[in-house]
Amino acid sequence: MSDDKNQPDTVQSSNKTRDQYETYPYPARNPEDEDKRLVSGSPGNWEEVVHYVFGGRDPSAKGKIKILVAGGGTGDALVMLAQQARDRKARAEIVYIDLSENARAIAQARIKRRNLEKNVTFVTGSFVDLAKDYGPFDYIDCCGVLHHLPDPNEGLRTLADSLKPNGGMGLMVYGELGRQGVYHMQEMMDRLNAEAGGARRLNFGKALFNSLPGTNWLKRNPFVGDHIHGGDAGFYDLLLHQQDRAYRVDEVFDFVHQAGLRLQSFIEPMRYDPTTYCSRHDVLEKAVHVPFRERAALAELMAGNITKHTFYVVKAKNKTKPPVPAEDAIPFFTRVDGAALARSVAKTGNIKITFTGLSVTRTMPSASPAILSRIDGKRSIRQIYELFQPMPEKFEFNAQFAVMYSVLNAANLMYLRFPDKK
Repeated sequence: MSDDKNQPDTVQSSNKTRDQYETYPYPARNPEDEDKRLVSGSPGNWEEVVHYVFGGRDPSAKGKIKILVAGGGTGDALVMLAQQARDRKARAEIVYIDLSENARAIAQARIKRRNLEKNVTFVTGSFVDLAKDYGPFDYIDCCGVLHHLPDPNEGLRTLADSLKPNGGMGLMVYGELGRQGVYHMQEMMDRLNAEAGGARRLNFGKALFNSLPGTNWLKRNPFVGDHIHGGDAGFYDLLLHQQDRAYRVDEVFDFVHQAGLRLQSFIEPMRYDPTTYCSRHDVLEKAVHVPFRERAALAELMAGNITKHTFYVVKAKNKTKPPVPAEDAIPFFTRVDGAALARSVAKTGNIKITFTGLSVTRTMPSASPAILSRIDGKRSIRQIYELFQPMPEKFEFNAQFAVMYSVLNAANLMYLRFPDKK
């Protein structure tokens, strides 16, 4: 452990964070598991990135792209992005930067296990100091890192300065309301044993947690249990971190704005829509015709289960928007089997979506099963329409497709892309 007594507060905070991840690299990963599975998710799912950052047009289809994994930890995002690049035969150069040598060693071992090291550069240090030296980048992935910096605003500005004008970022920061009790625990640790680090801090923290009564907010929060019971690294990262903050929706918008960026979308969009939680028009009359920021902030208050905010951003002057249904757009499924979904909707007429303890049912348009069964990730919306015999009225088809797509896209089950230009 380093001696922080005579160092500035920001240096002390960085040293404590580095020491934590040297002792407990996070998330806990075994490189041998790469033989069995690929850890995937958001941000960094490339189909999702193309949809929200590049407007449905994959820049890697036209030439070499450069990617930064900022604060890459034990390598989940790095491995996912590198594997996806190889799968689509993209010319991608990926730079990984992290403070922890031990975390880097695990990430390198995972990359080597998959024979992906050819196009990956590993750097040990702070991306706040180093990102500009390796940029500019087409895409930056920074998941669960900015909220651990002494100055998150500076960190995001640094990343924005390292981004190409038409590039974008996938980010994740903690959500305040869904993490009820986490910061109470951290405050208790500060009051009882602030100076403890490493194994001593872990053991004391476990003893404290186990002694808490059932009335404690943390013990009553069902949305953080996977980290509490997910091993030492997860327990430490959730409850014992000494440099940690969380954000409400309004704060996320301000955070993005101060860095000269624009928020493209939260993931999953449905979670940031008040109508997901309440269907009464008399209650929501003043909430449905207001700017997205206000709707999303209200939805967060209504939900109570949002533990993290995952979102995509671009530079404020970048005019690229996520695609909307158009004749030449190609719809495709993600995270769901299309044929199975088509059969289910044909049987019930609706779709049930579950996230973080909440189930939402949406009625689907009558043509949905027929449309879903014709989506193969290659056909455009126009080609799907032309498969119908007899063909329905064009306006009716388009209207039903738009409603169906809005539901599936809001649940992160369908995206759109455009054909690669020759």
